Amino acid sequence: MEGGNEKSPNKVEKEAYHVLHKLPPGDSPYVRAKHMQLVEKDPDAAIVLFWKAINAGDRVDSALKDMAVVMKQQDRAEEAIEAIKLEEQIELLKQKLRRIYKGETFNGKPTKTARSHGRKFHVTIKQETSKILGNLGWAYMQQTNYIAAEVVYRKAQFIDPDANKACNLGLCLIKQARYHEAWSVLEEVLQGKLFGSDDQKSRNRAEELLQELKPWESTNLTPPLRETSPEDAFVHGLDQLMSNWTTPSRSKRLPIFEEIYPYRDQLAC
Repeated sequence: MEGGNEKSPNKVEKEAYHVLHKLPPGDSPYVRAKHMQLVEKDPDAAIVLFWKAINAGDRVDSALKDMAVVMKQQDRAEEAIEAIKLEEQIELLKQKLRRIYKGETFNGKPTKTARSHGRKFHVTIKQETSKILGNLGWAYMQQTNYIAAEVVYRKAQFIDPDANKACNLGLCLIKQARYHEAWSVLEEVLQGKLFGSDDQKSRNRAEELLQELKPWESTNLTPPLRETSPEDAFVHGLDQLMSNWTTPSRSKRLPIFEEIYPYRDQLAC
């Protein structure tokens, strides 16, 4: 038949399948999660895939709601609530970064005055930005999104390095089976090269993580290839995202963000 609008039998069959099982079209993590939920009836696999969809930015709101439904059916209601709170926390931290970048928090100044226990003290833009990035990295770790956490921690360490975040970065690398890189990061803590390296808690944690690496000490393990996902738009392109938060002309953005830009090429490696 002429006209070119006739659908192929395979396409018609696929569309009928999705309609029958009330599945959205496509083959994204969210669609696969719905398939596990509605067709395979495998809630554990569905939850894993819903997390992948959330981490990939694939229909995040729907993925959160559907995952919460599955978790409640599995008597994991508290976990469902925590998952929603965690995603909200991540978005809140990103908003704080946007505000700092636009100069809305520090009013374009390099420091601000804070108060704790009735005492005033100065917080630098580097300290505040690194702190927020560290919190964001920890939130990603709770989602087991170690690739995202790694890049955010590297960003935080580039701005204002400290021993605690170095330990978290080391853990992210261990979770990705990148043992030699983790070893180098953790050794910096024990060698006293970072702020807070003299803190016994950080040193103990670094030593514990290094003990986990002992079996790999003499091997030449090739790091596994990283998976890519739409989440890379934020993770590996953190600097690029920052540059889109405000226009470059006559903005209040702070010098620290200009200093970060050269690090972009290292993140892409």
